Amino acid sequence: MDPSILLYVLVGFVAQIIDGALGMAYGVSSNTFLLSLGLPPAAASASVHMAEVVTTGVSGAAHWQLGNIDWKLVKRLLIPGVVGGVAGAYLLTSIDGDVIKPYIAGYLLLMGAYIIYKAFRNDGHINDGTHTARVSVLGLVGGFCDAIGGGGWGPVVTTTLVARGKNPRLTIGSVNFSEFFVTFAESVIFVLTLTFSHYGQIILGLLIGGVIAAPLAARVTKSLPLKSLMILVGALIVILSIRTIYLTLT
Repeated sequence: MDPSILLYVLVGFVAQIIDGALGMAYGVSSNTFLLSLGLPPAAASASVHMAEVVTTGVSGAAHWQLGNIDWKLVKRLLIPGVVGGVAGAYLLTSIDGDVIKPYIAGYLLLMGAYIIYKAFRNDGHINDGTHTARVSVLGLVGGFCDAIGGGGWGPVVTTTLVARGKNPRLTIGSVNFSEFFVTFAESVIFVLTLTFSHYGQIILGLLIGGVIAAPLAARVTKSLPLKSLMILVGALIVILSIRTIYLTLT
């Protein structure tokens, strides 16, 4: 086995700690890194989502066990998220990777900037009211962005809901739980349309690191200094995305 798999294990571990604590950025972090290594957008997104089938399942189960789930919110997000994810995955596999790569990197750059923005914008207001039809639309958009960018379910869905005043703990748990089904649906499309023979070690490394980190991440959700972590994660994503855009266009 190639020793480089340890690098992918580390990436998967760190990305899952971030995702489990923030409810976002596993896919964004992992995909940004893979794009910076030169992988085509479809292959990078597929590798991340194949690993996420397991990591999101473990993370969702951990949040369920800890009582971090709002089932009404899950009902609003799950089916629209799956529909959006399938549509995005199908579109991504139909486009030339070299053409779309700088645009995907640009999207990830915006996600990184948005994470930094959210770190500084937190008024502490919590609203545990009903979940309207707009939440379902949000799930649809989040699923589509997640497939196209190799990540984005959390940054789009979690940040929007928290910004609206939803309970952060229940939002993170519910979004992570729903993500398993969205990721599984996207992975089915990727399996049917792509060949994974060259990316086995990447998938395995991300998976191992993510599975190790998932239970730990769910437990630190309530106590981690989120602002500092969000700033660090956002800055890293921005820097790597700028690098990818530069290398693609030069």
